[in-house]
Amino acid sequence: MDRAEIVHDAFVNRVSAGDFPKGEPASGPLEKDEAVAIFQAQCLSRNLDRRSRKLQAEGQGYYTIGSSGHEGMAAVASALRVDDMAFLHYRDGAFQTRRSAMVPGTNAARDMLLSFCVAASDPMSGGRHKVLGSKALNIPPQTSTIASHLPKAVGAAYSIPLAKRRAPEHKALSDDSIVMCSFGDASANHSTAQGAINTACWTSFQSVPLPLLFVCEDNGIGISTRTPKGWIKANFASKPGLKYFEANGLDIFDAYRVTKEAAEYVRTQKKPAFLHLSLVRLYGHAGADLQQSYLAKDVFESWEHHDPLLHSARLLIESGMLSADDVLGVYHQADDDCAREAIEVTKEKRLSTAQDVMASIIPPSRACKPSNGPSKDAREAAFGSDLAAMDKPQPMSRLLNWALTDLMLEHTEILMMGEDIGRKGGVYGVTQKLAERFGPDRIIDTLLDEQSILGLAIGAAHNGFIPIPEIQFLAYLHNAEDQLRGEAATLPFFSNGQFSNPMVLRIAGLGYQKGFGGHFHNDNSLAVLRDIPGVIIACPSHGADAALMLRECVRLAREEQRVVVFVEPIALYPMRDLHSAKDGAWMHNYPRPDASIKVGEVGVTGDGPLAIVTYGNGHFLSQQAAATLAKKGIDTRIIDMRWIAPMPVDSILSALEGAEKALIVDECRGTGGQSEALLAMLTERSNLPAARLAAEDSFIATGPAYGATMPSHDSIVDAANRLWNT
Repeated sequence: MDRAEIVHDAFVNRVSAGDFPKGEPASGPLEKDEAVAIFQAQCLSRNLDRRSRKLQAEGQGYYTIGSSGHEGMAAVASALRVDDMAFLHYRDGAFQTRRSAMVPGTNAARDMLLSFCVAASDPMSGGRHKVLGSKALNIPPQTSTIASHLPKAVGAAYSIPLAKRRAPEHKALSDDSIVMCSFGDASANHSTAQGAINTACWTSFQSVPLPLLFVCEDNGIGISTRTPKGWIKANFASKPGLKYFEANGLDIFDAYRVTKEAAEYVRTQKKPAFLHLSLVRLYGHAGADLQQSYLAKDVFESWEHHDPLLHSARLLIESGMLSADDVLGVYHQADDDCAREAIEVTKEKRLSTAQDVMASIIPPSRACKPSNGPSKDAREAAFGSDLAAMDKPQPMSRLLNWALTDLMLEHTEILMMGEDIGRKGGVYGVTQKLAERFGPDRIIDTLLDEQSILGLAIGAAHNGFIPIPEIQFLAYLHNAEDQLRGEAATLPFFSNGQFSNPMVLRIAGLGYQKGFGGHFHNDNSLAVLRDIPGVIIACPSHGADAALMLRECVRLAREEQRVVVFVEPIALYPMRDLHSAKDGAWMHNYPRPDASIKVGEVGVTGDGPLAIVTYGNGHFLSQQAAATLAKKGIDTRIIDMRWIAPMPVDSILSALEGAEKALIVDECRGTGGQSEALLAMLTERSNLPAARLAAEDSFIATGPAYGATMPSHDSIVDAANRLWNT
């Protein structure tokens, strides 16, 4: 017999018989109406779990990781305000059912059943996945994430006092609100959780305001692996800057009281707190999980004996708030409501086409107040002596610095965050003077943790800011890539475009650094970024393009709510010369502040019959090779992609008109690189003979062989000769 039905029958029979688990008497500030409302939410959540299993058995439901055993989270919801943003653990159905009852016009039973059945009318995901979440309830959507939502909770909390001092146009969180983030005891061990909690402690230790409540739902097990008894308290009770609270999650009176205390501490002191809630897990991990295969029967039967609904029933009956009949009436009413709604929900249409599924990958545009750009006085005050140098050619690093300055003057909602970007001015000087120009509220020196950098950006974007985070080296992104893939890029997808976290992620990367760093500082692969649906990737090759493209990237984030990755070729930061020493041919003047290069617009040099399609360092090297090829009588046209994703197919094909052959030069690896997609596109969309020159499938060496595995002037010339003469 299904454990869900065993627990159901036991609840009904034990309430009828007055057979309750032992526990403390009701005490604390929880009053009757609130207590009954919590119990109603608990019963609704429990019966939604039962109904999800029945729907799955009928072939109508698609998700059975339930919240049974964690119904104490309804008391947490009651103790918080609706305007406190909540990033939820996947077992927090009871939190959502309780908060839904606090917001007029919402129907928790119907909304959650629509999600279980992946109906297109699901008000959160639009039928794309079962998620906990609701725009009306201030709950961004979460699926079965394992701690990946903690970094952005830190970021959202960090943004609240910032927004109070300087409100962004699209501010979403109240000045005195807090952020709540819940997770399981097993998830607490994940490096993402450890990093986020460490970041919260690091921030609080320096007396920086951070109104954040962590809630650890400790049921003592992660799928089949038991959590050592006392581990959570030992791990988190004495962390610097983090106040520890502990409550019995089986006792709604205790859970409500302690959550109230914790929330009041966070709200008034603007410091993070850790609420350790003791719970049980019922039914196993999910519908397909046979817990009897790895747990002794007496273990899960003990958990079932301490069913939180039985504890709530005992407390309500002993305190005279409800009778046993009232308790059973609430429970059966929830069951009836779920059954009735389920009949209607299963009639709803589901997504059926790729177009339907993909419709929310790209978030909707939003209205933004027009800007006339920074004033002359503001520019003079910010740039100072740099203004006099703007009519002279400059390398990429300096033009990027000026572009960032103009953008931050124009858009006060822009925040920058990253390692060493403030006082030091960045490893390569790109952010020099920005801290002096804009202060620590907007130029944020972070601790060394890429997950927390991206989490800060994602969370701040939830509150209306336009973050420009920096990852110091492309290779470092791999420490945190799930913050892009699993969180930032999927938010509009799983919320049907209702939530977004626009940003422009700056990454210094690619190869060709002479004798520096090896593969950990030179990474010539963008595959992990190109693989993420909806993310725009830009890669300029010289300073003027960098400034113009960065402005477009900020527009895309600000107005179109896009996640944009701006890859800056490190080797080209200081590049001045192209063909000979001191020719200054790779430097450019600073473009006027109102100019930009639109997404999908490629750069073209020359109109020869041999086209070279490339980007980044490949563009620089191809310009050098073109001069050599011209001496051999081979005229070229060089097409700089500029935009890696989405690939500017139409612009490339237009630039190829009149060409006779095409050579692809890709500084990234042959496997997973842009050359694969370009060659496939040319094969499908063009009759041009084509070849590719890409980097070897290798890491990058330090020392004299730093460029041995990547395209060079000579190898481009050789490849062009072979193609042209074939």
